[in-house]
Amino acid sequence: QVQLVESGGGLVQAGGSLRLSCAASGRTVSRYGMGWFRQAPGKEREFIAVLSWSSGSTDYADSVKGRFTISRDNAKNTVYLQMNSLKPEDTAVYYCGAYPVGWGLPRTPARYDYWGTGTQVTVSS
Repeated sequence: QVQLVESGGGLVQAGGSLRLSCAASGRTVSRYGMGWFRQAPGKEREFIAVLSWSSGSTDYADSVKGRFTISRDNAKNTVYLQMNSLKPEDTAVYYCGAYPVGWGLPRTPARYDYWGTGTQVTVSS
């Protein structure tokens, strides 16, 4: 069992920055990779970024590449999403998810076994 808790969301003006955190706990955290997704009202959950806990490899959606950075702090079992140059279309609830090691760098929500409850990010124009 893995528990995930996101934090760091809020209201920011276009062009601004936010850093989201996802704290993971549980006996088997090291067996999971971590990803960030977002979901806007009326839309499906959208892949943002993923990080392999073992190798540190990353992958990003084209819509955020060059603006967002996923990183980790192994000692704290925490994954971060640094978001720069935010746009109104980045407004959504942001979720972190955990997927079992062995799936590479999955972009599909179905590959993820555990999810946090989400944190709201609102970007005003």
